[in-house]
Amino acid sequence: MPESLRRAIAVLRDSQILHKLGVATSVTIIAVACYILYHMLQDIDLDDLLEALRGTDMRTVLLAGLCVAAGYFTLTFYDLFALRAIGRPDVPYRIAAFAGFTSYSIGHNVGASVFTGGAVRYRVYSAWGLTGIDVAKVCFLAGLTFWLGNAAVLGLGVAYHPEAASSIDQLPAWLNRLAALGVICLLVAYVVWVWAGPRRVGRGNWTVGLPGGPLTLLQILIGIVDLGFCALAMYILVPDEPHVGFVIVAVIFVSATLLGFASHSPGGLGVFDAAMLVGLFQFDKEELLAGMLLFRILYYLVPFVISVILLTLREIILSVRARGAPVTLHEGSKPESP
Repeated sequence: MPESLRRAIAVLRDSQILHKLGVATSVTIIAVACYILYHMLQDIDLDDLLEALRGTDMRTVLLAGLCVAAGYFTLTFYDLFALRAIGRPDVPYRIAAFAGFTSYSIGHNVGASVFTGGAVRYRVYSAWGLTGIDVAKVCFLAGLTFWLGNAAVLGLGVAYHPEAASSIDQLPAWLNRLAALGVICLLVAYVVWVWAGPRRVGRGNWTVGLPGGPLTLLQILIGIVDLGFCALAMYILVPDEPHVGFVIVAVIFVSATLLGFASHSPGGLGVFDAAMLVGLFQFDKEELLAGMLLFRILYYLVPFVISVILLTLREIILSVRARGAPVTLHEGSKPESP
């Protein structure tokens, strides 16, 4: 990174311009989403919505649930990959999977996932000797995998079907395609950059070594598979008529997810929903809302409940072990006098 660009970023960070810009962006996105939802949901018939929910085939819900489970399974490799990248191969997959699943499912629901997910990860990984800096590096590399996957999915999807993005951002299709091609070019340039030699970002103890070319391609693949399963779950739950292709639903779904993420609202609540309603205007609103509600239950509520239960059980087990340790010592041997 050029020194002039680093200085510019440092100035923006020190003056808190980036933070203020982020807050302003979040507030703007939420305000626009609330305005859209207010106007789009005024004529919703609650009886029709309930009827659409009751009319959903249970096999459809189960199939969508399997896709969500596959997405969360793929998501666990975000943490495993990050741990290997920072030189901690001693942390087993089961721990990485536990930390990844619980941090993401709780972060998705509570909001501000960078902080909430990081706190959950620290609680899990600190037992394995990871410091706060180590956990921050894991969060950074896991986030990098997420963004690389999003860039790949959106870049390829919008380049193939720019009209899908136009239904949300209201920009001309040619402009969306041009932007998508730009994203793909940036993605390729990044892969070439890290392939050319070791790359590091950060300063001092906060320095992170970026994965090389082959590992970056693996990162992108993990992100694509994760997003693909999630988009497939949404595709299964949207109405059958009129027929809309998977690529269109995937582009709109990922765009809506990113808008919800940028808003920092819990679960992208309101923002994700408004973007989906605007992007998939072809569908009956009650039937589309029914599919979105089922997706929220499968992707947000169920994993959140499971994560809370797992974390609670873990804390109980750790507490019992901590209380039992002195007892075991006294039973086995008499403590030495100081």
